[in-house]
Amino acid sequence: LLFLVLGILSSFLLILDRPTITTFLLLLIAVWSFARFYYFMFYVITNYIDSDYKYSGIISFVKYWLSKRKQN
Repeated sequence: LLFLVLGILSSFLLILDRPTITTFLLLLIAVWSFARFYYFMFYVITNYIDSDYKYSGIISFVKYWLSKRKQN
C-alpha cells in the first residue's frame, strides 16, 4: 500500500511540476515498462531458473542465487 501511495503522490507532483502531455506520456511509458520488466523477471525465474524456490522479491532471489552458486 505504501508503494502505491508513493507512486501516486510522486506521479501527481511530477505532473503538477511539468503539466505537459509529454511528461504524462513519458511517465506512463516508464511505469508500464518497469512493471513489464518486473513481471518478465518473475516469469523467467519461475519457469526457467528454479520453479521450486519460493522467494519474496528480486533481492530475495539474488541472495538465494548467490548462495547457491557458492555451494557449487
